[in-house]
Amino acid sequence: MPPGALHHRVTAALANWQLDDAERLLSVVDSSTPYAAPAEAGAPGSDDRDDAPTLGRAWADTLRAELLVRRLRVAGFTLVGEPLDAPEATESLDLHAGVAGLLDGGDGDPRSASAAHAAEAIALVRSAKAAFDASDDELQRAAGLARHARIELLSRRIDAAMDEAVEAASLLDPALPPSALLVDTLGTLAGVLADLELMPLALDYQRRALETAAAAADAGVLDAGVDPDVLAARAATCLGELCAELGEALLDDGDPDAALPRFAEARGLAERALAQLPPDAEGVVAAQVVHGWALVGLGEHAAATGPLRAAVRTTSARGDRALLASALLALGRALRRQDDGRGADQQLAKALALATEHGLPRLRRSALRELCTLHAELDDAGRALPYLQAYLADELDRVDERRTRWVELFGRRKSLLENERAAGQLRRQAYEDPLTHLPNRRYAEARLDGLLGAGTTPALAVVDVDRFKAINDAVGHPGGDAVLRAVAELLIAGCRDTDEVCRWAGDEFVVLLPDTTAEQAERALERVRRAVAAHDWAALGLTLPVTISVGIASATRGDDRRTLFAAADGVLYDAKRSGRDRVVRLSAVTQTRAPDAAPEAEQAPPAGPATASVQVPPVQTSPLDPVGGFAALLAAPARPADPPLSLGGPGEPALAPGPAAPPARPAEPDVIWGVGRSTEQVLALVRETRDAHPDRPALVVRASADTLVALASAHPGSTVDAAAMSAAVGPVPEPVGRVGVLCASTADASVAAEAAFVARVTGTEVVRVDDVGGSRLRPLLTDRTLLDDVDCLVVVAGLDASLAGTVGAMTDVPIVAVPTSTGQPGSFGGFGSLLTMLNSASPGVVVSNIDNGHAAGVFAARIARRTGR
Repeated sequence: MPPGALHHRVTAALANWQLDDAERLLSVVDSSTPYAAPAEAGAPGSDDRDDAPTLGRAWADTLRAELLVRRLRVAGFTLVGEPLDAPEATESLDLHAGVAGLLDGGDGDPRSASAAHAAEAIALVRSAKAAFDASDDELQRAAGLARHARIELLSRRIDAAMDEAVEAASLLDPALPPSALLVDTLGTLAGVLADLELMPLALDYQRRALETAAAAADAGVLDAGVDPDVLAARAATCLGELCAELGEALLDDGDPDAALPRFAEARGLAERALAQLPPDAEGVVAAQVVHGWALVGLGEHAAATGPLRAAVRTTSARGDRALLASALLALGRALRRQDDGRGADQQLAKALALATEHGLPRLRRSALRELCTLHAELDDAGRALPYLQAYLADELDRVDERRTRWVELFGRRKSLLENERAAGQLRRQAYEDPLTHLPNRRYAEARLDGLLGAGTTPALAVVDVDRFKAINDAVGHPGGDAVLRAVAELLIAGCRDTDEVCRWAGDEFVVLLPDTTAEQAERALERVRRAVAAHDWAALGLTLPVTISVGIASATRGDDRRTLFAAADGVLYDAKRSGRDRVVRLSAVTQTRAPDAAPEAEQAPPAGPATASVQVPPVQTSPLDPVGGFAALLAAPARPADPPLSLGGPGEPALAPGPAAPPARPAEPDVIWGVGRSTEQVLALVRETRDAHPDRPALVVRASADTLVALASAHPGSTVDAAAMSAAVGPVPEPVGRVGVLCASTADASVAAEAAFVARVTGTEVVRVDDVGGSRLRPLLTDRTLLDDVDCLVVVAGLDASLAGTVGAMTDVPIVAVPTSTGQPGSFGGFGSLLTMLNSASPGVVVSNIDNGHAAGVFAARIARRTGR
């Protein structure tokens, strides 16, 4: 494999059209283990041809394919234009079309042997390409693709060569470590790009090859058999050749000022290569040819002639055809510009013959142009005409190739635009709400994940249209749709350009506010709330006012999407309970609202003449929140106690006893949510709760691992459950009753653990069984102890949401079903599981909110405790 010595020798033999030498070198390569001596059967390293192709075999197949293609050229099939004396019967052989017909022609068709070579070459190329595609080594793949591009060029399949070159270039990442193989691959790709007339790109890749060679030498990463000076000198010589060729093209175009810097660079590179190479190295002659070519371009013809003649003699003796053609062409240029017409004609004619015979299109065109110019200068139109006709024929072929390339490029660009347009439509369908044309829930979730994953701390606002069902009932669903569109427009108008408004579901919207605190978001959404309340809704046929309630939470480090949304959604329900038409945010200590957003009682029907008005007392400060919280809002408004029935006078006896005092409610744990709170805040709230209610535990749920460790350290008697992310600080009541918790799969275990922990801390015995979804339900059918010996069942399921209905059909025990957000991507974050449980036909099943193990545990514990009394 490259850059091994044998690979280099075979490559050099192929480039010099020494095909017998290349075949002899390849004959010693075992077909099953290339570039290694054949191994005996059963010996280590032995292989069968039917096994998966190795990279070594792929390289052997590649070199054999190139050898066969070059033999086709020697057999008389023209690949790069017609030679001047070619018979009319000479024609090209397409390696990928018509081969089967030639093979069927038998011995009667003189081209059948060549067709067999072509068929074998196709098979070898396909086999090698499959092996390269299967390799995980991207550099080896790029090297193979670059070599295949050269083979496609030899067979005049320009479009295929372009595809191979593009794919190879895409694999050559600039971050690849320097190596001899990388230098060789970059150089091969540069030569292919030059043959494709992409000279600026060819220069870039060859310049990168030179830089890589220098970096590899400095890093000392080259193998022991690779001389770093020789590697760098070869790369410099190839770059100098490309610079000199570009300089000649600029001279032909009449721009000598732009050509001179190119020739000067070529001269410097050649001198650098000659200084690095040992006197007897094989790359010395190539560097001398480039140096002479550069001297000719710089006008130093006499200084270039001697070294070029010596190079011609040396390459003729060695049989290096490609280098000989370059030396003859450079010498012919030098002689023509010294007015030695006869000598120039001889050298240029030899260069043309070699370039035509051995498939060197760039050298052929340069030789034809030089000969046309030479005989035009000698006023020999008869000699100039054949060269001019051949040159024009080649140029027409190039025009046809360019036209074909442009047609193909047009088709590819058209397909690309169509694909981009289709992809854009799919993206819009996937991420756009069709009613409001806002981004939908899927986009909001992905965007929020991206913001949190990037380490930012966005604020999230959950917006709900108040009493939207009444609006739909008043103006119908079309009117309700119009209200949603108007609310969407008002939200967009009230937000910054960097904020993103999305429709979540139904009458709910979310607003993503990057790098925004909860206080800043509260001020922005308060403006939006006022704009919605002041909007002229009568234009839509509404007599009722349209208002919105908003819950806001700001992310803290470590929050995920579900945690942040749960926090904002919980605050939204606080806003609903406190009277709607308000903006509430989750503060750093507890849930608080803006100072000017005083709670209002729910609107009561107008009082009749004999009906006393109900007085709403001022909001009382929560013991957990010194700045005013929401606990007091959940209490019934104060009103005078109903007097016993009497005849109306204060002194008359009662006609019936007064209402009995309600039974004492058992003390349940005080709940502290860890979501959105730091460890210090949770510890402070636990201390305050324990001081206020020392007879009951303080229950912390959804806490981080650091918070749980801190609680256990600060309160040694705490009950901690890491799986439930919960802790109880204080005395846990004696269990009364029994609750069973069934978990469908391990993905639902955290929610099930939370439900079980909360039920136990609330005061009941808990039995938990995990992983009973699907076919694993059978043990419950055979042993019904769990189903019959509990007072309430909690069934937690996401992917197997039907488990709750199945269990409900098997027992008369009350069931609390808890949908989870786990499962397939199409479950929409647990919404599919929620709908499955809500639509279950089994009676006796109540459904909790998504992932709400806390509520399910409290509900089940209350049932069990009442049953056990």
